[in-house]
Amino acid sequence: MTKRKMKWFGMAMTGVLAFSLSACGGGGSGTTNNASGDGGKTEPAANASTDSSKPAENITITFQNIYPDASDPKNQMMKKIVDAYEKEHPNVKIELDSLNTDQQKLKLKTQAASKEVPDITVVNPAAQMQPFVDADLFAPLNDMVEQNGLKDTFQSGILDYYTFDGNLYALPDGNNIGVVYYNKKLMEEGGVKVPTTFEEMLEAVKTLKGKGIQPMVIGEKDSWTGSFLFMNILLRTNGGPGFLKDVLDGKKTFEDPAYVAAIKAFEDLVQAGAFQDGATSFDYNAGENLFKTGKAAMYYMGSWATGGIETAEVSKDGNVGVFQFPTVGGKGNPDEFMLAPGSAFAISKDSEHLQETKDFLNYFMLNFPKEAFEAKGAVGIAQNVDGDFKAAGYSDMAMNVLDLFKKVKGGDLAFDNTMNPGTTQAHLSGTQSLFVEQKDPAEVAKELQAAYEDNK
Repeated sequence: MTKRKMKWFGMAMTGVLAFSLSACGGGGSGTTNNASGDGGKTEPAANASTDSSKPAENITITFQNIYPDASDPKNQMMKKIVDAYEKEHPNVKIELDSLNTDQQKLKLKTQAASKEVPDITVVNPAAQMQPFVDADLFAPLNDMVEQNGLKDTFQSGILDYYTFDGNLYALPDGNNIGVVYYNKKLMEEGGVKVPTTFEEMLEAVKTLKGKGIQPMVIGEKDSWTGSFLFMNILLRTNGGPGFLKDVLDGKKTFEDPAYVAAIKAFEDLVQAGAFQDGATSFDYNAGENLFKTGKAAMYYMGSWATGGIETAEVSKDGNVGVFQFPTVGGKGNPDEFMLAPGSAFAISKDSEHLQETKDFLNYFMLNFPKEAFEAKGAVGIAQNVDGDFKAAGYSDMAMNVLDLFKKVKGGDLAFDNTMNPGTTQAHLSGTQSLFVEQKDPAEVAKELQAAYEDNK
């Protein structure tokens, strides 16, 4: 089995702390991330070199991605870069396969089983990548990132999450933290303040619900969303990061009081009516759109959501704010966050046009930070951005998110970036079930421990 060149929890903060130092301009000091902000023109020079002595063969490159929402800045900048590349390379057609996250994960599993991975696909870091690397499905990108300085555009340490046995297999689009977005107008109408404790959050949920205001929203059809929120609660009830590492090291089990307490707190949130009816039938985009259209007071998500929220109607006149997930039962440090090294682009080892695919991905990633910056989508990307966010018109909410990166003192990776797929599926299913029925937290924990033992 391929050994991972990663110490998941020991080095979890490397990339996000690098971002906190490079991406926060202190209200617009102009010292943030590596994109020129020069009007959004895609640089022809970003294209990797090709052999001009050969005739231009007409080829199609399939680009699987998780930017299906046309209103999302990343969807817009993706199409802009693709259009520019196709104009400069008229013999190349980039075929977009845009899916939401869970759809893409499921499709890739099917494609991987039949050895039909698209030219470019999306993977997630650490443990989620491991099975695909073990199956020898991806092309190493070491040589590619050395071209035109691409490697140097990434924040320090972030590429380690996608590196196995010295080989880099994917290029990430994000480096994020978990935060809570809130609708100032709805909070004021409900007569509630930004909660500083989980107990205050529960009371705010009940108050808002009683006044006919939807307290929170989630897209739990994509089950990772509930898990991401749950893990932030666990980060607090455990008194700090490292619970899953302790389980893997045999120091704790899922029946530990900290895990049971996290289940209880999560259930309390659900039972208080925090989430919209039928939450498990809303996918990620549908759940987020409820917040973006002003239909909910709070929304917990990774900071990658900032761009889409910032450009939505709900953010008009500075109506959206952001806060750190609070303490739970007096435990935890709000300056410890859920850490989310982003999804990443990998290239199929069996691509029929391997060099051309590398050329395109190299071009795409060299232009990604600049175009994301111009599209108001550069908060939480994995590459450095050379631009003044405030001067570029980023909202106060976006600037507040950037300020939160400065506060990061540690944190945890998501469950599915840490545990094996079998245990992860048991956790995701168990967490999702809490949205539809109340269960004994101790029993839920016991069932997960049994699944962990079975999947060792």
